[in-house]
Amino acid sequence: MSTKLFRSLSSVASTAEINKKYEVWRRAQEAVTKLNTLQSNAQTLEKIRQQRGKRSEQNIPNMIKFVERVGITLDDVDRLSVIHVSGTKGKGSTCAFCESILRHQGYRTGFFSSPHLVEVRERLRINGIPISREKFTEYFWDVFGKLEKTKESAEGDMPAYFAFLTVMALHVFLKEKVDVAIMEVGIGGQFDSTNLIRRPVVCGVSSLGLDHTSILGETIDKIAWHKAGIFKPGVPAFTSSQCREALDVIENRAKEIGCPITTVPPLSIYESNGHSLTLGIAGNMQRQNAALAIQLCKEWTDRRGKDQSNHSPPQVSENQGVQTLPPAVTEGLKQCRWDGRNQRIHKKGITYYLDGAHTLESVQQCIEWFKRASAEESKELGGRVIRILVFNSTGDREANVLIEPLVNCGFDAAVFCPNILFSTINSVDAMNLTVTKESQLNRVLANMLLFERLAVKRLQQQKHEKEPTETDTNCCEAKRLKLDSDIVEKGDNSVCDLEDCVITKDFPCISSALSWATQGREPNTSTQTIVEIPSTLRNAEHIQILVTGSLHLVGGVLGLIGPD
Repeated sequence: MSTKLFRSLSSVASTAEINKKYEVWRRAQEAVTKLNTLQSNAQTLEKIRQQRGKRSEQNIPNMIKFVERVGITLDDVDRLSVIHVSGTKGKGSTCAFCESILRHQGYRTGFFSSPHLVEVRERLRINGIPISREKFTEYFWDVFGKLEKTKESAEGDMPAYFAFLTVMALHVFLKEKVDVAIMEVGIGGQFDSTNLIRRPVVCGVSSLGLDHTSILGETIDKIAWHKAGIFKPGVPAFTSSQCREALDVIENRAKEIGCPITTVPPLSIYESNGHSLTLGIAGNMQRQNAALAIQLCKEWTDRRGKDQSNHSPPQVSENQGVQTLPPAVTEGLKQCRWDGRNQRIHKKGITYYLDGAHTLESVQQCIEWFKRASAEESKELGGRVIRILVFNSTGDREANVLIEPLVNCGFDAAVFCPNILFSTINSVDAMNLTVTKESQLNRVLANMLLFERLAVKRLQQQKHEKEPTETDTNCCEAKRLKLDSDIVEKGDNSVCDLEDCVITKDFPCISSALSWATQGREPNTSTQTIVEIPSTLRNAEHIQILVTGSLHLVGGVLGLIGPD
């Protein structure tokens, strides 16, 4: 049992309540453990990558069979009032804004997203809240049991992890009788599991970039083709501003499918007299996501019209070219919460900056946000503040594209670890069978060595020195092996000055990485043995920690440092 759960149970008054809560937790853990058996292992996933596109055409026909085996017809799916969103960057934030806007207008919302950060039930939200452990367990066994019962007649076929959760989401939204189902695409769009939806009310495409290239293709036009695959005949679609190459593909696909497409106007059309809209998610990129969400929600409410609950579509008023949003919409934007994206958590002596950026564009946005926010905080705090990077990258992403911009951020130290909570035991919600532990640790070491090389290159460029010497290129390696500044002394010809180079360190898990980065200040990792802290990092009054590169890494950190 987790320490957090034990503390939670210990605060409950009666033994009966403790036993009841523990039983709920235990049954939920059993459900997630069974769910994890549907994950593809690393070898299977590699075969799928090698056969890119050859089997993907069967995804939707297979999904239709899965939902029918659960007792859901396509007509049932058609009854759901769906907002369907694809994209590379910001599709989750766009969906979160949509959910908050419509919930603040009084609608009962369902929201399906991926990946989860801490617990898998986060992927299934009713009225903005992850479904309870009790309901998750109930709905899981209902769906899983029906699929298991029909497995023999279906030649033993069971849906993979994401496909199963998609089926479960449709089941949950139908049972919970939501007014609107906001569905975030998993990967791509054309062959994504969510694309069995035949009649969404409106579709959206957030900003596009290069991601999942081993599956979707290595150019922006190929990726745009997949993302626009969610368009349906006669269903209006909206897109954020895109590069010309991507927009051409989106517009051409919309024309072929018979789908009216509109590029959304900027958020500034809703702002007047210098008064900016307040967004619940930080970061400049969120203005683009909010603008897309406003248009999707307006289209949804316009098409829905006045329903049986006397909801009437909120009218956007216009005055001298500036459109005014209804109070419920502005409040929805303001109150929107989406953990792990431009998120700050303050603790005594530490501030965590959390952003799951994993593409070049999103990392650049993350850096812009972090530099601004951390500088403002440092100014307010006064005293000595140090900055630590905690990083990991996964999948087929090119680490150098993500790491190079981070090298120039002025970190005092850079820490690298896999998306593994503890070295000895892991949360079942965080279990990942798609990669081996060995491959994760190899990736961590490669990321650290790459950071070191780029840091040395940057130092050489800044000093405009002669051709690099063996001493220069070995400086970071020397610091990695002998981190104490008493050994790596200023002026020593064998290595560079610590004040000029970033200290780097790799760890086998998130908890040990955080314990070192926080110098033991994080209470939830206090049991970890702390590796020697270099003297240049000691005695700081405050530590700012940026966690980025992977949403799974951010989720692991949240699971350790966040509230229960």
